[in-house]
Amino acid sequence: MKVLVIGSGAREHALAAALLGDTAVRHVVVAPGNAGIATLVDTVPVDVANPQAIADLATSQDADLVVIGPEVPLVAGAADAVRERGIPCFGPSAAAAQLEGSKAFAKKVMAEAEVPTAMALVCAHVDQAAAALDQFGPPYVVKDDGLAAGKGVVVTSDRDAALAHAQSCIDAGSVVVIEEFLDGPEVSLFAITDGTAVLPLQPAQDFKRLGDGDTGPNTGGMGAYSPLPWVPEHVVEEITVRVLRPMVAAMAKRGTPFAGLLYAGLALTSRGIRVVEFNARFGDPETQVVLANLRSPLGHLLMAAATHTLSVHPPLVWNPGFAVTVVIAAHGYPDSARSGDVIHGLEHAAEVAGVDVFHAGTTIRDDGVVTATGGRVLSITAHGESVAQARERAYAAVDLIRLDGAHYRRDIASEVTT
Repeated sequence: MKVLVIGSGAREHALAAALLGDTAVRHVVVAPGNAGIATLVDTVPVDVANPQAIADLATSQDADLVVIGPEVPLVAGAADAVRERGIPCFGPSAAAAQLEGSKAFAKKVMAEAEVPTAMALVCAHVDQAAAALDQFGPPYVVKDDGLAAGKGVVVTSDRDAALAHAQSCIDAGSVVVIEEFLDGPEVSLFAITDGTAVLPLQPAQDFKRLGDGDTGPNTGGMGAYSPLPWVPEHVVEEITVRVLRPMVAAMAKRGTPFAGLLYAGLALTSRGIRVVEFNARFGDPETQVVLANLRSPLGHLLMAAATHTLSVHPPLVWNPGFAVTVVIAAHGYPDSARSGDVIHGLEHAAEVAGVDVFHAGTTIRDDGVVTATGGRVLSITAHGESVAQARERAYAAVDLIRLDGAHYRRDIASEVTT
């Protein structure tokens, strides 16, 4: 099959690499791609926010399957536009993608499905937000209702800062969701679904805060690892039974079936499992580590979801061991990331045993030099027999890369002893 992947980040780089490992995939094209992806497969330009442009490209490329990576085209209806051309598409409809596009909508569906989540209030006015903050108390959790590239959430004990974030969201025309704070470690669990069958992948944990020790502002994710040796298999089954299947069933009951990648962000609290958020696509950087462990052919799996045949897909097979990814971000990220800086040492980092260098914010100049385009620039992913070995390999590769002003966390998966 010929697969068209939409997106330009490290997630799409990892997807393309995994798809190429499937013998049933004869050709992969990524649009628009980046400098690293272009060394692996063909890349073509596209406006990812334009559903018809994506559908036109899928038609012109004679794609057998379209895989939509980012949330923006999904919420805009790209999967609908592709399916209208008669092309199988991995990704939910615009109506189903509202699980990520609106946190208030996700809360409503969770209530219908009786899925455990944090208590929350949706606020359209600042006085409502102030009252909600006082009702829940610190630490305060304030979420922009809409898409915010993983940076629309503020968790703080500073009431003034929490209220200021709520004010900025409301001033921008959005509503805010104010929640009770959930204790306990967070887990990301991806599930492949065709709208009926649900197939969970291995759990992962990402690191959202900018700095070591979970300090600084929220980001799109500064690193991740998978699987999680401290999460028993029965917990994944419990999440599947109590969270994933009920949400898929509730969406089908609404007449807006969810087919694609359902991403549950969860907290394992002292009171049990609680949903923090849902996303409607592969997460970044968790995708890099989850796919590093997947042995089953990815193209066959995604096509099964796109063609509603997931119930007859064979059980997933996983590589032994663990994967760790470390994100290298540009100077100034996440507030005002700088672009144009030259990246050195890419070829040396890729030579480290067990390491893949996935590009996110990169481009290549006419003279062949790779530069950063801002934001999260690279995702250095390593596989090892243990978490410790995977960490060692990832950071050995990170240390070979030079990017002026770049920063990254040194504590990804550092507390795991396995």
